[in-house]
Amino acid sequence: VQLVESGGALVQPGGSLRLSCAASGFPFDDFALGWFRQAPGKEREGVSCISSSDGSTYYADSVKGRFTISRDNDKNTMYLQMNSLKPEDPAVYYCAADPLNYCYTAQATGSMSSADYDYWGQGTHVAVSS
Repeated sequence: VQLVESGGALVQPGGSLRLSCAASGFPFDDFALGWFRQAPGKEREGVSCISSSDGSTYYADSVKGRFTISRDNDKNTMYLQMNSLKPEDPAVYYCAADPLNYCYTAQATGSMSSADYDYWGQGTHVAVSS
């Protein structure tokens, strides 16, 4: 199993980035997928997730309206389009895969749990600075 993130970079406030997560070694179509982030000295935060079946999504309030999650099952790849980046967005961004579609739970409860995700990438760094 492998999840490989890419696309992290240094951008100015208000800028945009698109993160990618390329997956292999498991039935991609059957897994919900999520993005988490962790800033230095802070706990890991669930940012967004997308279900496996109907593609329904969840966004943390901190990114709602600015970030868009998507998946391409033909390419075994997930994306996170990040617009209007703010100084509070810098972190290491991780992609993760969940076999039991806990993204539906996140939609109902308003939060993601890292414990629901079995597979993780190594992370990609996002920095925001002028």
